[in-house]
Amino acid sequence: MATVGSSCCDGDFDQNDETTTRVVESCLPLPLPDEVLDDIVPKAKDFALLHGAGMRYKNNYDPDTLQLAPFFLLPSAFPRREFDRVVKLQPIINILMHRIAHDYQFLKDALEKTIKVDDFTRRLWNIYTTVREEGEAQLNSLGMLRCDYFYSVPSQIAQQVEINTVASSFGALAARIALMHRYVLGELRKPELLGHLPENDALAGLCGGMIAAWEAYDCPKAVILFVVEDVTYNICDQRFHEFEIRRKRPDILVIRRNLTQISQRGHLTPDKRLIIDGDEIAVVYFRAGYEPGQYHSEAEWEARLTVERSRAIKSPSIHYHLAGTKKVQQEIARPGVLNRFLSESEAELVSQLFTGLYTLDMGPEGDQAIQMALKNPERYVLKPQREGGGNNIYGDEIKTVLERIRDSQEREAYILMDRIRPPIQENYLIRAHEPVKLAQVVSELGIFGTVLGTAKDIQFSKFAGHMLRTKLSSVNEGGVAAGLGALDSVFLFD
Repeated sequence: MATVGSSCCDGDFDQNDETTTRVVESCLPLPLPDEVLDDIVPKAKDFALLHGAGMRYKNNYDPDTLQLAPFFLLPSAFPRREFDRVVKLQPIINILMHRIAHDYQFLKDALEKTIKVDDFTRRLWNIYTTVREEGEAQLNSLGMLRCDYFYSVPSQIAQQVEINTVASSFGALAARIALMHRYVLGELRKPELLGHLPENDALAGLCGGMIAAWEAYDCPKAVILFVVEDVTYNICDQRFHEFEIRRKRPDILVIRRNLTQISQRGHLTPDKRLIIDGDEIAVVYFRAGYEPGQYHSEAEWEARLTVERSRAIKSPSIHYHLAGTKKVQQEIARPGVLNRFLSESEAELVSQLFTGLYTLDMGPEGDQAIQMALKNPERYVLKPQREGGGNNIYGDEIKTVLERIRDSQEREAYILMDRIRPPIQENYLIRAHEPVKLAQVVSELGIFGTVLGTAKDIQFSKFAGHMLRTKLSSVNEGGVAAGLGALDSVFLFD
């Protein structure tokens, strides 16, 4: 059973040690004997493939072929106390983000400097203000959120990495990897460990949110639109959402279009119903549109504006998209800000999730943050206003970037965050066409939530499942498709 290394969670270490990461034991003694590994790895691969844990790869794209999505052979340890805590807090965080998204003045104050130096955020803001000035055709918004956490060794609590409000992915594959891990532990003759694996129905939770929004739109013939990339590599995760909606509600049709196709084949009726290829759209689920490269020309920006002007219920709406920017998340971590949106007791609980977040705006406060980062870059992460992974800046590169922009307003496009130090553990990384690798890894927990409502009335706010991504401890980013990270599931320990 997973236990914590002698100096991980018993408080027996220097609380000011911000650079050392402790070790947590795996759910099973490692390494496994060769004969056991030779037997279980093919079984795990087959289970994963036959249950849809697949992807298409950029370096070998074939629309007729799936490859095994990278995963870890065993579930990775995470403290039960902290898992339960963040699960219970998710409905409150949903409400927090919903209220932030509907607070124009707060968004304006938070982003007014960022939009002067970050063109992408400015374009999103311009859509927001255009729709707001015209009058919103749809007052309901659907939030499908994912809050990401590392367990912090120095603080001995889960600390928030970020809140994702757009294209929160891997809900479907996370549920399948959790099933695979149950199978693996059974095959390893360890059924007594299954109670440490929490149930995970993230796919049903997320799809339930979309179905509820479709019902709120109240037009039986209307369809759900998935806004997708030009080429979708994470196809299984997306398609399983469609299949789950069809399983639950055979009367609901899902269509997929990219922004270019929407610009060419979509239009608004005089009463602002969104029509694409003859279908009225009830719900728009954005799995693309969160990074500049997905807007090839003005046509794609016009398509986004058309969607936002429409009566369709969006996930996210443009104001939800803006609420998820790094700058907004840095601003809500300021002392007292949470009390604007939550009760005193709720604000206190949520504030405990935050690590240090610092503005880089021009002025003494931003200057101080830059000096901290230049002095000890290994203690921080430099974050731009981007989603999708691979954008953050670490280590000596922080010094290089900050020395270049410290005297320029360009620095206001970034925030600085304390680097969270999670415990290291060992696990077997499994990737297609590569030898199995026993590696030192760290895990990032994602908690899904759904919320539906208007500025004045929230219909529901729910916990909707979880996911775990695990990456090599030696790398900064943990992209699954890039090969540095992989799908995983949670093994809870006390």
